[in-house]
Amino acid sequence: MKITQKIHTQIRLQNLLFTVLFLAVVGLAAWLSTRYTAQFDWTAGGRNTLSEASAKVLDLIKEPVTVTSYAREGNRTLRDQVSDLIGRYSRRSNNVSLAFVNPDTNPDQTREMGITLDGEMVIAYQGRIEKVQDFNEAAVTNALQRLAQSKEQNLVFLEGHGERSPLGQANFDLGQFGQELKRKGVNLALLNLAKTPDIPANTTALVIAGPRANLLPGEVGLIQDYVKKGGNLLWLADPGDQHGLQALAEQLNLTFLPGTVVDASTQLFGIDDPTFALVAEYVHHPITADFKELTLFPVAAALQSGKDADFHATAVLRTLARSWTEIGPLKGDIRFNADSGEKEGPLTIGYALVRDVPQAAATPKEGETKQAKSREQRIFVLGDGDFLSNTYLGNGGNLNLGLNLVQWLSHNDQLINIPAKTASDAKLELSKSASAVIGVGFLVAIPALLIGGGTLIWFRRRGR
Repeated sequence: MKITQKIHTQIRLQNLLFTVLFLAVVGLAAWLSTRYTAQFDWTAGGRNTLSEASAKVLDLIKEPVTVTSYAREGNRTLRDQVSDLIGRYSRRSNNVSLAFVNPDTNPDQTREMGITLDGEMVIAYQGRIEKVQDFNEAAVTNALQRLAQSKEQNLVFLEGHGERSPLGQANFDLGQFGQELKRKGVNLALLNLAKTPDIPANTTALVIAGPRANLLPGEVGLIQDYVKKGGNLLWLADPGDQHGLQALAEQLNLTFLPGTVVDASTQLFGIDDPTFALVAEYVHHPITADFKELTLFPVAAALQSGKDADFHATAVLRTLARSWTEIGPLKGDIRFNADSGEKEGPLTIGYALVRDVPQAAATPKEGETKQAKSREQRIFVLGDGDFLSNTYLGNGGNLNLGLNLVQWLSHNDQLINIPAKTASDAKLELSKSASAVIGVGFLVAIPALLIGGGTLIWFRRRGR
């Protein structure tokens, strides 16, 4: 084909038009990138994207949140790390903003805020602040959740009778659960009624975590009086003797069934111990709203609620149909025996009790009539305290269920079902044989194959 002057001119015009259109598309894409954002996180476990827990906490934030990081200007790596972390929140919510303060040029402000670490963040919301020194999502989200709480939470744990301690590190204790509560902004306190015969007035909820020694009659009377006046209570009981708390159970119109719950369904999940009770389905209740995780309860007691009680009782936690209350020895061939008084499942191991408690109304103004006020008293009784212990806290949804219980008892229903932020397991563990195979393969075998192949090709070419 002969290229004439006319065809040559057409080709040049086509090239020019293509260049103009291409630049226009690039410019339009650049302009759209300033108006809209798109993010794709392909990392394992979504390490660069906010978790579901963080997104739920952000939904509670209705007013501006200011994050101020006291990082030196010369430390660009640290500033970039903070910007990337807080950027995940600001992209999710327009209420979150980030600002940097150079401690070297603003020493007075840094000293006034009590900053001790380069890059330390101060999160301000509704006139309150939280300081964060760990540059990770869990620390920031927990700080935001503490700021989102409108009132102080004071959880008081009974002690002096061998109860599980929220500060203890033994397998029996609740130390890990206590640490998670502290990260959520819950204040923990221990109370020995023999030394201090009075339950503090600012107690959000009293916790009785499986006493192993009998309470004195006077101590039981103080607890009953606390409940009678409308105090919230979390009672984590165990099978067998209730150590003097039978009167409290009668006050709540609850009965502990004899024996230990045995669940044959756990064998389907590889659990050989029959004393582990499994809860897989939940009734409609604020504690278990949208809760879909399995929970595991080792050595649990079944409960029954009577009729015509002051409290409205809801069976929140129920075992599966293949469970029963085993009264005989928990060894050998265990079978259900109705003749011995054993009860067949499903069995209730957790009751939520509520009632309206009258409150003294404020003094009315002139011309107004005094109106009686009431608030809802909340009590939860569970026939197992081991499920929150250091040994079993990580099983299924035990931790998240425990957090839901505390938030419900504290009347923080908006914070229920916000799971604890856990880091994904990115650790690779190999056996010695697998490590040896990988080491020999990459360091010896593959290089030897490459060298041998190259040498063979060189010899063949040389012989031509």
